[in-house]
Amino acid sequence: MQTTARGLAILLALATACAPALAEPRRSAVEDCAACHGLDGIARDTEVPHLAGQNERYLFNQMMAFRTGKRVHKEMRYMARHMSVEEIAALAAYYAALPPR
Repeated sequence: MQTTARGLAILLALATACAPALAEPRRSAVEDCAACHGLDGIARDTEVPHLAGQNERYLFNQMMAFRTGKRVHKEMRYMARHMSVEEIAALAAYYAALPPR
């Protein structure tokens, strides 16, 4: 139960912290990831990995590898480069806290 509360707190923090003070607010990082990986961390496409329940450190390290170009994937590099290290850490914690299927 505490894990779910932690995940929801992270989602709320991301949703509020990531929106710049512009007329057109930026979507949260979770929403950006959910387009492919699902809000529940379960991807709808067989070519996209599930993130729910993955190891938090693993998720963080992979996103950092995409960000630096050490791990090659055009779309993931684009996504990771537009996130702060704090956002990446929060996303890793969020998806790790979700129940795996």
